[in-house]
Parts: sequence; C-alpha cells; structure tokens
Amino acid sequence: MYTARGTLDRSAAVKQYAQLVRRLASQMMARLPANVEIDDLVQAGMIGLMDALNRYEVGHGAQFETFATQRIRGAMIDELRGADWLPRSVRRSQRTIDTAIHSVEQKLKRSATEAEVAAEMGVGVGEYQQMLGDARGARLVYLDELTGEDSEDGFLDRHAGDEDADPMKVLGDERFRGALVAAIAALPEREKQVMGMYYEHDMNLKEIGAVLGVTESRVCQLHSQAVSRLRSKLKYW
Repeated sequence: MYTARGTLDRSAAVKQYAQLVRRLASQMMARLPANVEIDDLVQAGMIGLMDALNRYEVGHGAQFETFATQRIRGAMIDELRGADWLPRSVRRSQRTIDTAIHSVEQKLKRSATEAEVAAEMGVGVGEYQQMLGDARGARLVYLDELTGEDSEDGFLDRHAGDEDADPMKVLGDERFRGALVAAIAALPEREKQVMGMYYEHDMNLKEIGAVLGVTESRVCQLHSQAVSRLRSKLKYW
C-alpha cells in the first residue's frame, strides 16, 4: 500500500479499503430503519476514506486502518445526521417503550415480559412488537438528549471529528462499566444472546436469526427491547 518513497499509495489504498467501507456500512445498517439506503452510507464512507488518506501521516503511531475507520464512521454519521434518518414519531415511541419498561420493572423487580410492557402502554402485544420493529435504530443515548434545542452545535459536531477522542477512556470509568455489565447480565436470556452475538461476535441480524430459529424482524424486536431495558437501567448515567 506504500510507494517506493514510503508514502501511501492512494489508488491502492482505495481498492484495499473499499471492502472495509462496505463492512462498516453493513454493521451500521443493522441498527438503522429500513428507509436508510446502504449505498448512501457507502458513498459517505468512501468520502471519509479519502479524507483519511489526505490526513494520515506515516510514523504518527496509529495504524492507517484504525485512523481510517474513525474517519469512515464519522462521515457515515454525518450523512445520517444530515438526512434526519430517525423520525420524531419513532423517537417518541422508543421513549414511551423505555418509560413503560422502567415502570413495570420497578414494580415487579424483574425483567418485564412483552405482554406486561404492552399492557402498561395500553396496546396489544402485536402493536407493541411493531413499535419495537419500527425502533430498529434504537440507541443507548439519543443525540438530542445531549444538547439543548437552542445549542449552536450538536454532540456529533463536538465529538465525532475529535481526532484525540479515545472511546476506551470513556469505557474506562469502572463504575459505569460495572453498571453496564450488570445491566446486560440481567437481560432475559434470549436478549442477552442477541446482544452478545451482535456486539461481541459481529454477527448480522440474519445470522442471529438462524442461530435462534427466529425471523430477522424478530431479532430486530429483541434488540430494540434489550436496548430499551439497558437505557432504563442506565438512565441516570
């Protein structure tokens, strides 16, 4: 990937890392609503790759792939932010689910079943599962919760492009780490399996569905519900 002079061969790098861009886009797609097009993410990711090629300096410590991954993901996030990909109605539904799960589990002192959460929300189980499916892009933290409506810049504006940001330092807070581990351990077994296969083993939803013997849409529902449980338990963090 380097020329005889020891500099990056940009043409070779683009060919070599195009698959990395597609892989990162595929991983991100699994957390996003169906209306998001993977080609849009790939295109944004390629722009991020080119930016990484222009900015990377050999000998500064970081491996190029690590540096490029941050730039590619940042470019994809910028694309999503600009497209306003998650409708406000879906965000409201997700928060309603979070609140219902928190309420039921506070009363019962255990993980709530889907039927119990649906009853708390005053809807049928089928409608509740549909809401979980719609909330495919469920996240532990909503960006609009991290900045006020009147703020001139958002959380991503302040952090996504921070070259010195180290996610491991954030995760290094042992108290939060302990709370997160405990929250994951307390998930119902099937939801715990989904989270482990998805985040630990980098399996996609179709692969997880094959292992569990359920449909891909059902895996989406289980993932969304697991995220809501974690948001409920970690809300004060």
